[in-house]
Amino acid sequence: MILIAHYLVLAAIGLLSLTPPVQAQPQITIDHNTGKAANAEFKFKHVPSPARDDAATKAKLMMVDAEADPNSADISALTDGILPTTDDQPRKNFFLRAGSGGGRVRMDLGSVIEIAQVNTYSWHPNARGPQVYGLWASDGADPKFNDAPKANINPAVCGWKLIATVDTRSNDEHKDGGQFGVSITSQSGNLGKFRYLLFDFYVTEIADDFGNTFYSEIDVVANHAPR
Repeated sequence: MILIAHYLVLAAIGLLSLTPPVQAQPQITIDHNTGKAANAEFKFKHVPSPARDDAATKAKLMMVDAEADPNSADISALTDGILPTTDDQPRKNFFLRAGSGGGRVRMDLGSVIEIAQVNTYSWHPNARGPQVYGLWASDGADPKFNDAPKANINPAVCGWKLIATVDTRSNDEHKDGGQFGVSITSQSGNLGKFRYLLFDFYVTEIADDFGNTFYSEIDVVANHAPR
């Protein structure tokens, strides 16, 4: 039932993304390294490599509606700047419990900052390589703000703004293994001023219990450009 409910929420997010935007839609850049092109530095053609000193480095992470797999690294692996060196290193990636159907992870940046981009990275030889998630953000100022909305709560009704929906899967699951880099940006260079980010992670497949992505790192890049 949890899995079905989570997919219903994903469908709702898809409908929300069709709503005419008040601001320009963010740009989502996806890179995919396979075979010998995959590398320990996570170098891509377009997506920047992970940074060690981004705004997420000192952020506080919380599993809102999620549980780490017993074989996963600690949640701090998402922001510690330490990357896997091969395509199947559970202890150097964060991934949710097998059979969980996904879950939500909140990032608290400590204060409201202007965000230029959010970059996410993953690496696995099979179905756990692609990334499927919704990115929500909030400054925490809404009187109805809920800092930890469970999977059955639409974040849009409790002070969160949908920034982007990401799905790096192809039409051929046999080609989805490898190293993925995703960069969420805006033409203006500014995604908005936020303190909290909510990553609503979804499974990449439901043929078995092992569809939770191996997330290697999440970067949040602050906008330091003069205004």
